[in-house]
Amino acid sequence: MQHAISLANMAMSRKNWSAARYALSRARVLAEALPANVAVAERERLSAARKRFAARNTPAAKKAKQAKATATKRAGGKKPAPKKPTAKSTAKQPKPAPVRDLGDRFINRAALGYGPTNETR
Repeated sequence: MQHAISLANMAMSRKNWSAARYALSRARVLAEALPANVAVAERERLSAARKRFAARNTPAAKKAKQAKATATKRAGGKKPAPKKPTAKSTAKQPKPAPVRDLGDRFINRAALGYGPTNETR
């Protein structure tokens, strides 16, 4: 039962939800097979793992993850220097598309039906 719970937790940390669901179902079967007073700590671990699995796609979980990411991003770093305003009169011109060089190719215009058969260019 401990092994199944640890497998479920590892699968959840890797976001492998199908493997986590399978491991939780195996752990639940093992927990139901045991008497109620046996393996109380494992039952609590299983309950916590089920709650973690159930909260995987909730808006609250996404918001908590987002808040954690923004809090760690600004820890101890320097503030960026303010940018100097640039002249607006020098607007950037769009870059022209590159022209492909096809080289000297000979087209058989006669085979295409455009001209006499003695010219190949």
